[in-house]
Amino acid sequence: MIKLILFSLLSFLTGAAAPGAPQGADLVFVGDAMQHQAQLDRALELGGGKEYDYSGCFTHIAPVITEADYAVCNLEVPLGGGPDYTGYPCFSAPDSYARALKDAGFDMFLTANNHCLDRRDKAARRTLTALDNLGVDHIGTYHDLSDREKKVPFIKTINGIRFGFLNYTYGTNGIPPREGVEVALIDKERMAREIKQTREAGAEIIVVAMHWGIEYVLLQNRNQEELADFLIDNGVDLIIGGHPHVVQPMKVVRNDKEDKDVLVVYSLGNFISNMKTADTTGGALVSVRVERDETGRARFKHATYDTLFSAKPAGGRTNFTVYPSSMSNKIPAAQQGAWQIFSRGANRVFDTHNVGVPRSTKP
Repeated sequence: MIKLILFSLLSFLTGAAAPGAPQGADLVFVGDAMQHQAQLDRALELGGGKEYDYSGCFTHIAPVITEADYAVCNLEVPLGGGPDYTGYPCFSAPDSYARALKDAGFDMFLTANNHCLDRRDKAARRTLTALDNLGVDHIGTYHDLSDREKKVPFIKTINGIRFGFLNYTYGTNGIPPREGVEVALIDKERMAREIKQTREAGAEIIVVAMHWGIEYVLLQNRNQEELADFLIDNGVDLIIGGHPHVVQPMKVVRNDKEDKDVLVVYSLGNFISNMKTADTTGGALVSVRVERDETGRARFKHATYDTLFSAKPAGGRTNFTVYPSSMSNKIPAAQQGAWQIFSRGANRVFDTHNVGVPRSTKP
């Protein structure tokens, strides 16, 4: 009886569901949203040389994204403001690219990655302003240290469950901030402090997005494993990785000390890009279910994945286009072979090394 009264009070204060009433949230995460020169050129061509048109890029994947309660992508390009937008090695993309991602259903943009300072502090700050103007959530880079201290912890209530989100990168390609821009770097002392602050601020589920690992390597390395263990020891619930531009394994790890399961995703690969080697032509999407149990505690429940393919334009008005595996029959005929090679490689990684994270059975 006392437990019921206490939980009812907690429910009133936090928005939690009453005992016996189901409460849960479905989150979706994808990998690196790139903008190589060929993507920029095609978008400008489709925009009649006057604007950058990304319509069609996400038509096939958008239903999966919008079905989730909250969707997260890694924006691996600054929004530099033009007019000279560029691809690799120093990226800068137009605001219409981020708008297309928002229209596809993405709610949060991660900005702590190795390309966030490609156009130095000015573009990094402009990116934040542009995302604010779009009305989307974003974490990982900040106007300055004071801005970071104001905005961390970042807590989002999704279906009555309070999620805390953090984002860190291993580096910025050797480009230091010169005018005070704050980039959330992988620093164990700072990370532990911010995780603790996030929990103390009321986060029931803590999500940490990590930009880590070695590019083009299909298995995680020792450093990634040690960092994952560190995050688990500090009470994190979901660990979502990116940067290698190829998929890496996913696993569910038991945290006996806190009596809960933790999801570790080492790399989701590319979401959309013009990369050409077989393993980089696609990526994975991970769907995560979090539920509040009968005691009122929010827990990671389960996760599934799907593979996706970033197809090149195929004539006419087509653009670079993301296809989930369920729609692979719509991939242009000339690229079916590339899809099959990517798919076999990704399936080999997941079938051999995933622990507790199966492929989605949704049609």
